[in-house]
Amino acid sequence: MTYVRPKFRHPELKKNKLGYTVSYYEGALSTLCAGCGHDSISAAIVQACYDLDIEPHKVAKLSGIGCSSKTPAYFLSNSHGFNSVHGRMPSVATGANLANRELKYIGISGDGDSASIGMGQFVHVIRRNLNMLYIVMNNGCYGLTKGQDSATADPGSKNKTGHVNTFQSIDLSSLAIELGATFVAQSFSGDKKQLVPLIKAAMKHTGFAFINVISPCVTFNNNVGSTKSYDYVREHVEATGTIDFVPEMKEITTDYAEGTMEHVVMHDGSIIELHKLAQGWDPHSRISAMNAVQLAKAKNEILTGLLYMEHESQELHDMLGTTEKPLNTLGKDVLCPGAAKLRELNATLR
Repeated sequence: MTYVRPKFRHPELKKNKLGYTVSYYEGALSTLCAGCGHDSISAAIVQACYDLDIEPHKVAKLSGIGCSSKTPAYFLSNSHGFNSVHGRMPSVATGANLANRELKYIGISGDGDSASIGMGQFVHVIRRNLNMLYIVMNNGCYGLTKGQDSATADPGSKNKTGHVNTFQSIDLSSLAIELGATFVAQSFSGDKKQLVPLIKAAMKHTGFAFINVISPCVTFNNNVGSTKSYDYVREHVEATGTIDFVPEMKEITTDYAEGTMEHVVMHDGSIIELHKLAQGWDPHSRISAMNAVQLAKAKNEILTGLLYMEHESQELHDMLGTTEKPLNTLGKDVLCPGAAKLRELNATLR
């Protein structure tokens, strides 16, 4: 048995502006359980990068430990990658980003990886506003260790063994909004129509972009009584609105009724189009976004879509005033400015 993807593709596959077919953005064949929602998220990342005409070698994909953290092997095989230890992906992403700001960074994590052992790392990567896309594939359990409840398992949710969770869950989307994330969205692995535009928008965002994706575990947490099962999510999902992503310089057309459209402009001029459905929700207001999430939660609904976005934000490089060039391209004249500069620096410390 092989996990190497066959190289043969239909000779007339459509190409993007770079001349690549979508197959160029794929990775190895998945070794996850058949029907795993994580594979749908990988496919959405592939489609988003293909649509945005992103050069794979200008992407760095990073992960921790868990079923979700295996997925970078299944997309963008022509990009850079690093699989770190459990819960420590944000540190590796921070170091890599500070060393080379020219790459696009995609961090893949799970609810066990981010909401438990990696919670401290998750908190600080948000407050530093690291310029990256951070996706949590959230299934409410530890799939690699046979389905124990994770910190995002809802109280009252029943796992495959019949155990009912008695603890309060950690809502990663609400936490990200409260901690200062500048782009926060939530989606469902089975809703590619919504997820792909959200990933595109997040990759265009300057600053920390967080997407929490409910991704049912078909082996350990897809049973009756689980609030992370396919049936439960489909029955309780409530979208903020119909979402589309309009690349920069593309003509914007719409047939929505006047007064129902919300345009969220990205830093580069790209636009997220929102046909608003959620009542009393403003994607530019943290308080409004928090209220919308909590109101949905009180009704046992899962609010999906773009929850919050800050149009103007300073990412970590801007805060620190770092060089725009990758560190490995800096010459001796920059790294060693000479004795005169050293004397000047010492003088400021006297």
